Amino acid sequence: MKKIITLAAVTGLILAAVTGCQKKDGGLTPVTLNEVAHSIFYAPQYAAIELGYFEEEGIELTLVNGAGADKVMTALVAKEADIGFMGSEASIYTYAGGEKDYAVNFAQLTQRAGNFLVGREPEEDFKWEDLAGKKVLGGRAGGMPQMVFEYILKTHGIDPQNDLSIDQSISFGLTAAAFTSNDADYTVEFEPFATGLEMEGNGYVVASLGKDSGYVPYTAYCAKKSYMEQNPEIIQKFTNAIQKGLDYVNSHSAQEIAETIQPQFKETDLEAISRIVERYKEQDTWKGDTIFEEESFDLLQNILEEAGELPARVPYSDLVTTDFAKKAAGK
Repeated sequence: MKKIITLAAVTGLILAAVTGCQKKDGGLTPVTLNEVAHSIFYAPQYAAIELGYFEEEGIELTLVNGAGADKVMTALVAKEADIGFMGSEASIYTYAGGEKDYAVNFAQLTQRAGNFLVGREPEEDFKWEDLAGKKVLGGRAGGMPQMVFEYILKTHGIDPQNDLSIDQSISFGLTAAAFTSNDADYTVEFEPFATGLEMEGNGYVVASLGKDSGYVPYTAYCAKKSYMEQNPEIIQKFTNAIQKGLDYVNSHSAQEIAETIQPQFKETDLEAISRIVERYKEQDTWKGDTIFEEESFDLLQNILEEAGELPARVPYSDLVTTDFAKKAAGK
């Protein structure tokens, strides 16, 4: 009997230790989210953070800026992050490369590209054909910003390789600063850099890649297949929090949203945040739910093929699950 009690006590201590690793004080489960960039483009996520939606779902969230989809995926594969937030092309590349424990997309956030074409002067009658013979600061080869840019050019009959010069030598996040001092005619910028150039008088938004590329599954949340299988409750709770964030931004004004997420962008003026949010709302940037539809996934693969970055198409059923998103949306 004494032996049984001792074993029970030891078992209890082990369980307590395991539970302690999983949850912190207050019963919250720690989750590390690695994001591709820290941008107002992802306002629903920051609204969920600032309004306490993750805590409501029992999650203590640690947010890490990965500064690029390739780096986010590296952190995910190395188990330095539990969930990755980036363009889903990264998960396609990993799967196509033969990774067995590949990343599965479980929630889509944005449905349009979040970058803008910025020129030296205002151009109310800008046409994409105007870029012929011009120099543009672009993005990393194989990344969504660059591929969407090239996709738009091709739909307007412009050859990205021969009809203009695209400088891809400048690191992500540094192109706006470079634009103010080099000889490029245009630059492709995310926010707050696009609006920042405008407010400084150093550039003017002449076109929205989001509007002109159509509805593109630009960014989504993913986790390694093994993590998802072992932690379905965490994935569901995380998705629930993001859905609440989407509900908030889709039902509040740009000014209200700006005031809510301002703690995430302390260096950015409230007026600028509001202006950026309004610009994103106007182009229908954020989905109403997080369901990653097969039609969107097919469009993404079409863009990858157009860019020459997809050796073979990959199955939607392997790379995407909609179970968590549908439950979060009550569908």
